[in-house]
Amino acid sequence: MSMRRGKTERREILRSAAVAGCLYSVPGLFAEELATPSMTEGPFYPDKLPLDTDNDLLILNDSLTPAVGEITYLTGRVLSAAGEPMRNAFVEIWQVDHLGSYLHTNGRVEKGVDTNFQGYGRFLTNSNGEYFFRTIKPVRYQAGNTYRAPHIHVAVSRNGQRLLTTQLLIAGDPDNDQDGVLRGLRDPKSRERVLVPFKPLEGSKLGELKAHFEIVLGVTPADDDGAVRGGISKPDRVRG
Repeated sequence: MSMRRGKTERREILRSAAVAGCLYSVPGLFAEELATPSMTEGPFYPDKLPLDTDNDLLILNDSLTPAVGEITYLTGRVLSAAGEPMRNAFVEIWQVDHLGSYLHTNGRVEKGVDTNFQGYGRFLTNSNGEYFFRTIKPVRYQAGNTYRAPHIHVAVSRNGQRLLTTQLLIAGDPDNDQDGVLRGLRDPKSRERVLVPFKPLEGSKLGELKAHFEIVLGVTPADDDGAVRGGISKPDRVRG
């Protein structure tokens, strides 16, 4: 199989997973009640972006060696406060590799770094507000004298403005109860909105997983005329 064909097939799998993942919609009248809570960006937003910033975090450019980890297809939609799909929204994700290292100078652990893991990806939502990524199931990592529960950082920007910074965590993970960032969400319903089931991908012979995370913005951005202005909004400063 050629590298070009392999990359095309990965894109088709991602697209199919996204379509299969959109199982429900959010009624406009209730969208504000279902808003995705804001969570800390943390100190390890990449200090230097990789040359490859696409939505497949397992393969760097045309490398033949994939990253190590449980392959996961992360899908979802970005919805406005009115429950309407948001097109042309930049969705960014970043997370640790299977060893617990971030794509950040100060975010590496003693065990090393998986040099085949992209660590960061981004995607521009389509007309249905859909996004999709191929990544690995997140793992716990040590933070000071404790551990962070497995999570993926997520940011949504449009027209150069950061609209939401949050995190998604694995529903049912035993580390969730002791995770200080998750416990910082005082409202139990808000916590539930960032807990995402990681389920087996139907028909996969490789033990791949799927996860679906709907992102509902708590504010309605200005009307979109379809033009993309500017790029992804970089954080003004490191927080948390």
